[in-house]
Amino acid sequence: MPEIVDASVAQARFWTFLLALFAGMALLLAATGIFGVISYSVSCRTNEIGIRVALGASSGSILGGVFRETLMLALVGLAIGLPCALAASRLIGHLLFGVSAYDPATLGIVALTLAAVAAMAGYVPARRAMRVDPMVALRHE
Repeated sequence: MPEIVDASVAQARFWTFLLALFAGMALLLAATGIFGVISYSVSCRTNEIGIRVALGASSGSILGGVFRETLMLALVGLAIGLPCALAASRLIGHLLFGVSAYDPATLGIVALTLAAVAAMAGYVPARRAMRVDPMVALRHE
């Protein structure tokens, strides 16, 4: 009996594994893209950050500004991606067992995971922005 059950769900298990693999690769690609965009943004704003530090901005406010930018990008992406995910879930609904394609808990967990990945991707550029030396930044111009 276990062999018959395994044979009956083998194709669905394969497609689910393949979908999970591509989702993991997409998550890694998204984290890399967010890291690149935020790193570029921080490098372009080195003079601005240096002036803010020279005028007395705390490292926490610099960190908060970079994180705010990172999370704003993530929220815009989620606002665009969530309706697309709801539309695409009809295509993979036959692969889901025991859960609806429109399960709010699953969508919420995925959105929180994406926001956490975006925050982790923005952490290194935010730390780099906190350590900007005002004299070097102003001399760079």
